[in-house]
Amino acid sequence: MKCRVCRGPAVIDIRRHNANFCPEHFERYCRQQVERAISDFEMLSLDDRALVAVSGGKDSLAVWELLVELGYRADGLYVGLGIGDYSDASASHARAFAEHRSLELIEIDLRRVHGYDIPTAAAVTRRVPCSACGLSKRHLFDEATIDGGYDVLVTGHNLDDEAAVLYGNVLRWQTEYLGRQLPVLAAGSGFPRKIKPLVRLTERETAAYCVIRGIDYLVEECPMAGGNKHLAYKEALNEMERRSPGTKSDFYFGFLRRAAGRFASDDPERSDLGRCLSCGAPAAAELCAFCRLTDRVAGAEPVPVELLRTSR
Repeated sequence: MKCRVCRGPAVIDIRRHNANFCPEHFERYCRQQVERAISDFEMLSLDDRALVAVSGGKDSLAVWELLVELGYRADGLYVGLGIGDYSDASASHARAFAEHRSLELIEIDLRRVHGYDIPTAAAVTRRVPCSACGLSKRHLFDEATIDGGYDVLVTGHNLDDEAAVLYGNVLRWQTEYLGRQLPVLAAGSGFPRKIKPLVRLTERETAAYCVIRGIDYLVEECPMAGGNKHLAYKEALNEMERRSPGTKSDFYFGFLRRAAGRFASDDPERSDLGRCLSCGAPAAAELCAFCRLTDRVAGAEPVPVELLRTSR
């Protein structure tokens, strides 16, 4: 297997492009894909201050490093979710990455600041943990971006993530979600600008990038993610991709080119919103969903993640 560019020994094959790359030219390929995504979707400029939502996993660390390598000003934001050893390990990876590169990492501990963690919220609300987790992270990401004076919030969603979410939304024709499934969400109504620079790279490619660059990332999946529908959607799409390379890319970018605009009017999330009486965030009622959650779990005894997993 030879590198498409230099004909030297290749370390990775990318079947949808019918290409193989050596380490040097694979790194260049990753940078070019991120540059193209930023350019095509007008994500940010070199004058912007970016805040990268960091989990300690491969995608968030890869996108942070790629943005810095490309000359963008980017700080990191880590939210401690209180998911036992998993959260401890993810925090360690995020801190080590930032310290090694002399980058700024902002940390928010959910229990210390807001009085609850994700296992406890899941137990109290009797809903799947991903629901409380997603709600909490979205609120804290938005709040930190705006309060910190950042121009844009960056997440590490890759092509696999976006194709899987799109697949699920299309299966159920959830048009309100299709209306905002874009690589860029503009700022407005109290929300910050949000971008996804990794949409042209797959999960496998970001993992390979981290290995080649020597980025030590958290490999383990969240112990509370069992039953997450998007994992099943990823498996289904992976099988399609195996049989027909390029399927995921064609599906996702075809949607962006041909159909995304048809659903823009179905996105009610940012229209006619007031302000939460408690925190001031955008809200459709007197209290935003995050403050309703914090009120509901206030004073609850912490629930160890191991106990919650056993009860499920």
